[in-house]
Amino acid sequence: MKISVLGCGRWGSCIAWYLDRIGHEVVSCGLENAPELQQLLKTHHNDYLTYPESITVTFDHRFAIERAEVIVISISAQYLRDYMQTITQYDLDGKIIVLCMKGIEESTGKRLTQVVGDFVDTDQTPVAVWVGPGHPQDYVKGIPNCMVIDSENEEVKSKLVHSFNSELIRFYLGTDLIGSEIGAAAKNVVGIAAGMLDGAGCTSIKGALMARGTREVARLIKAAGGNELSAYGLCHLGDYEATLFSPWSHNRRFGEMFIKGEKFEKLAEGVMTSKAMLRLGEQLGVDLPITTAVYRILFENSSAKEELSALFTRSIKEEF
Repeated sequence: MKISVLGCGRWGSCIAWYLDRIGHEVVSCGLENAPELQQLLKTHHNDYLTYPESITVTFDHRFAIERAEVIVISISAQYLRDYMQTITQYDLDGKIIVLCMKGIEESTGKRLTQVVGDFVDTDQTPVAVWVGPGHPQDYVKGIPNCMVIDSENEEVKSKLVHSFNSELIRFYLGTDLIGSEIGAAAKNVVGIAAGMLDGAGCTSIKGALMARGTREVARLIKAAGGNELSAYGLCHLGDYEATLFSPWSHNRRFGEMFIKGEKFEKLAEGVMTSKAMLRLGEQLGVDLPITTAVYRILFENSSAKEELSALFTRSIKEEF
């Protein structure tokens, strides 16, 4: 298929590299002045991988969009609305949009497919999500993993899974778009909490964090109308190793450095997602103690030691 990947950061470049690797015709498109794009234009290389000559690199969004059957978007979740305002000046009818990004819109509490739905008729321009575990650093070494593609459009979902599947990434058919999106976004918040535990010298507590974090997210998914079992699938719990333990996890690293009083320079989606999840939890009447603790530490200058300790002094209740 003719596929254009919009966004050429860590994940965007990895997606372009992967889709080319399995035989698709790929264009990698970014913003003209973005350092990531300029580096790829000049060298076909970045900190994670090297593009083969078969990948076209450009900042010409009209060209990238008009030639594509499938448009993969991989940018910061909080910029998606502004980005959609830009790209909808081009004709998107008949194209498939795939969101390979994880977040909830902070200003509205909307899932990312809902944001896209504010700009396109999803009957004419179907929307899917591509979520699950993995790091570019592993994929380029040939280390395989499993991921999920989900969509309300069953035909499109099946087409994408069969077209993207390979020995490097085994794709599963998602069955719960709400759960896939919320679970994927929420794992970044839990990742920040895990990093905070690492920074505080409490790494051994991450097992408990995994168990309770998954239950918290399952309750939120259920209240939003999804299947709470999605929290235990690849979109969320299945992504914990890559997010809560890996040295390459931006969110875990951000949490660790925050606790140590150090500045993390790269994107950590879980920061704004904690704010968005709290908004969503309030709208749906769901108690989110771990999310609340992360939010208070990041946005209300609350003591990390006190917030993390408070999680262990909550009233006694049954586990399930």
